[in-house]
Amino acid sequence: MVSKEELPACPVATTVQLIGSKWKLLIMRNLLVRPWRFNELKKDLEGISQKVLTDSLRSMEEDGIITRTVFPEVPPRVEYALSELGESMRPIIGAMEQWGISYKSQSK
Repeated sequence: MVSKEELPACPVATTVQLIGSKWKLLIMRNLLVRPWRFNELKKDLEGISQKVLTDSLRSMEEDGIITRTVFPEVPPRVEYALSELGESMRPIIGAMEQWGISYKSQSK
């Protein structure tokens, strides 16, 4: 986790540093719908490697954007969900979705 002092002075740069990767945004997109298990995310995010998914989830958990819940079962079940902080990104991701829809509907 990056300390507040290590974050960029620019608030936009801070946001980009925390969630600016392609994969983190797509993980968040999925978690806006419901909690997901690791293998579900891996299958749904076509092209992501296991290492990148693991690293992204760990980073997002350390930054407080997602939560990781381990259920005491055999075999153990782990679910990832957005934290309250992650949920606060809902309007931003919604705006990105609307922009993408608008862009795709424009004739070129």
